[in-house]
Amino acid sequence: MRTTGFHHVAIICSDFECSKRFYTEVLGFSIINETFRKERNSYKLDLRVGENHQIELFSFPNPPQRVSSPEACGLRHLAFQVENVEEVVSELKAKGVEVEDIRIDEITGKKFTFFQDPDALPLEIYEL
Repeated sequence: MRTTGFHHVAIICSDFECSKRFYTEVLGFSIINETFRKERNSYKLDLRVGENHQIELFSFPNPPQRVSSPEACGLRHLAFQVENVEEVVSELKAKGVEVEDIRIDEITGKKFTFFQDPDALPLEIYEL
């Protein structure tokens, strides 16, 4: 298989309006399209991440909670590339987001840290 990158990451949330606010107002991703799918009683929100990537944010009635502790098999976390981890941490904290201490990747020497979305999905910021 030959790929040129990834197109999108899909996330299911428990509270659509809360997650929509988080991803647009806190993280600053712009809305590409928002659709209500009546037959599924579900929203789908397409968000632009950077220039070429997207998040598809879905709502479904009563989705099961994500197993994350202890870590389960499957997608572990979503990492966003940033130019300056300290600046982004300050911005997130100013918006009331709890952020872990900044660490250094022992393999690359790059700075990174984690925080969570409203459904406790682990999100990472990783310095270029």
